[in-house]
Amino acid sequence: MPRLERIDDFRWRLPQSGAMRTDGLVYADAELVQALDRDGTLKQLEGVASLPGIVGPALAMPDAHQGYGFPIGGVAAFDPDEGVVSPGGVGYDINCGVRLLRSRLSAEELGPQRLNRLADSLAAGVPAGVGAGHGRGLAARDLERIMTRGAAWAVGRGQGSASDLEFCEAQGALPGADPAAVSERARTRGSGQAGSLGAGNHFLELARVDQVYDPAAAEAFGLAPGMLVLWIHSGSRGLGHQVCDDFLKRLAQDPQALHPPDRQLAAAPPSSPAGRDYLAAMAAAANFAFNNRQLLTQACREIMGRVLGLGPADLGLGLVFDVAHNVAKREWHEYGGRRRELIVHRKGATRALGPGHPELPARYAAAGQPVLVPGDMGRASYLLRGTARAQAETFASAAHGAGRALSRTQAKKAARGRDLRAELAVRQVTVRAASGKTLAEEMPEAYKDVERVVGVMHGAGIATLVARSRPLAVIKG
Repeated sequence: MPRLERIDDFRWRLPQSGAMRTDGLVYADAELVQALDRDGTLKQLEGVASLPGIVGPALAMPDAHQGYGFPIGGVAAFDPDEGVVSPGGVGYDINCGVRLLRSRLSAEELGPQRLNRLADSLAAGVPAGVGAGHGRGLAARDLERIMTRGAAWAVGRGQGSASDLEFCEAQGALPGADPAAVSERARTRGSGQAGSLGAGNHFLELARVDQVYDPAAAEAFGLAPGMLVLWIHSGSRGLGHQVCDDFLKRLAQDPQALHPPDRQLAAAPPSSPAGRDYLAAMAAAANFAFNNRQLLTQACREIMGRVLGLGPADLGLGLVFDVAHNVAKREWHEYGGRRRELIVHRKGATRALGPGHPELPARYAAAGQPVLVPGDMGRASYLLRGTARAQAETFASAAHGAGRALSRTQAKKAARGRDLRAELAVRQVTVRAASGKTLAEEMPEAYKDVERVVGVMHGAGIATLVARSRPLAVIKG
């Protein structure tokens, strides 16, 4: 393992050496850091730190593990004039993200029978699984509007309200999107998948708030102990995957592109034709994902209202927040004693604005941004809040989940001969999965202990604990 220098209980420095242009900075406790010795996370962090125009250290969050190019759980900021943009720093699932919704119900009001009916109805009513969609393609003009307007397209068609947009990162649409930069193949793949969950680690989860750590912040976010909440985790589906694939191929043939020793880190100057086109196509795919989660939200509202016999006001399924995970964004940050525009790559990382930031909804100004950190389907998920320290130290970034501990192949091997549904039932978790393969790949042991991950973020002062929820019913592709 590349040498690490311990800074404190939660931070480790990867000193600059060789081709590195800056240090790496790893957030982990003593146990989590050992996992980095078993995959290529630190080697990948060295590669990120070697890219031109990087500003500050290359960062790895406590859920970090080996990915494509950048480690998943990696963050890096680049100067827009001297730096690069890299598809490997965003990933294939562009704007894979998560949203949390609160309700006006207590979990105890459901009871086992109604919980099972809800799980059955959500599984039946929400398209999920590899390649799954509605089977009805969008009109070309609507797909273009989605790629430009994001979640506002759905809201404008009665699928939600203006308040939903208020509580989305970037109000549910990244600027700079240009559908013309998105290939016909990507459009075809995404056309029938708006409002679908997908497979892999994507999920719907009904959960119960069982612990509040910060009552003032929890009140600002509208959460209380015992409350029934809904987590939604999905992204840009086939459209985003194809955008990434298209630009990796383009960069491989582009003489203006950067071709580092690790070909997965192929990159381009943001001002180059390939760099401009990638950022425009990536934003379009990110907007497709924001819209996708908005459509999923409205479908869940309608299904839950119908099953429970409740109108929208009594159900009260309101958005706490929606955050993107895999994006590269132009943002303004204080660094090196001055305010400057940077292109921040967050791959498997969550934005974490501190109190008083002008991009926060007014309701959250005093608390800071909700930071959503889902765990696995057998354990807890957490709500944290961003801090001023995150803005100063991590370009306002935090962990995005538990992070894989086993590859999908390793997880399937570990699951052989086991009845995972029965094991989860013992934990009082109801599961509906379109595929037994997905259930095996996403078994709880496939993930790191999310409690340790959020413990590092809290201990480091990057994102502090607000509340915890425990899963009741999980819907997987």
